[in-house]
Amino acid sequence: MSNVLRHAPAAPAKAAEFFAAELAFEADPDDVVRDMKEGTTEGYVLVETRAGEAFDALRIPGAINLPYREIGEHTKLDPGLVYVCYCESFQCNAATKGALKLAELGYRVKRLAGGITAWRAAGYPVEGNGVQVACSC
Repeated sequence: MSNVLRHAPAAPAKAAEFFAAELAFEADPDDVVRDMKEGTTEGYVLVETRAGEAFDALRIPGAINLPYREIGEHTKLDPGLVYVCYCESFQCNAATKGALKLAELGYRVKRLAGGITAWRAAGYPVEGNGVQVACSC
């Protein structure tokens, strides 16, 4: 028997529900770049959740730095915006930790799939001083 089909696929309605929910939690780098090119980035802010040194070294243009370790009750952001958190890659969970903290504070959040590693792999523009730093997530 096929390894892929060993477990039956979900019914189409259940699959649609699952994938719609997944898209409610993640943004795709391609969609962000399209928004940048079309000038339709209003409504959300990219948030680099790694430490300041990582942000200074390499970041997505227009992103703000909000290290997840520093997010707390004192964090004051616009409640009308969505905060798209990113970090190094799928192997780093700083974006997840930052998004969790922001959600617990009542902000709407998403996570950028693949982080800055996926962003760079796609050839999208970055900013920074270029000084290599170890991930200080």
